[in-house]
Amino acid sequence: QVQLVESGGGLVQPGGSLRLSCAASGINISLYTMHWYRQGPENQRELFANIFSDGATNYLDAVKGRFTVSRDNAKNTMYLQMNDLKPEDTAVYYCNTVYRTQNLWGQGTQVTVSS
Repeated sequence: QVQLVESGGGLVQPGGSLRLSCAASGINISLYTMHWYRQGPENQRELFANIFSDGATNYLDAVKGRFTVSRDNAKNTMYLQMNDLKPEDTAVYYCNTVYRTQNLWGQGTQVTVSS
C-alpha cells in the first residue's frame, strides 16, 4: 500500500520551532518530487515547499529563510524544519506527491502558533 503519514505537529509559541516528518511506504521518495502544503482555517490549500529528486528545494517567499525541507533516503522520510514560527503559520500541514497517476496525500498534521 502506498501511503504518506505526517507527524510532528503541535502547539508552539511565536518564534518557536517544530520539525514535521512525512514517512512514506510503498514508494521510494528519492525518485519523486515531494511537496509540502498547508491549509489555514479560512484559506485554500497552499503549496509552499518542494524537494526534487536531485535534492534541490524551493520555497514560497512567505517561508523562505525560516523553513527547510530535507529528505532521508535511508528512512524514506521527508522533513520540514520550521523556525521562527508566526501565528500566520497556523495550519494543517500535508505532504504530497504524484505517484504514477495518483495524487497522494497524507492525513495532515496540525500546527498551531499561539502565545
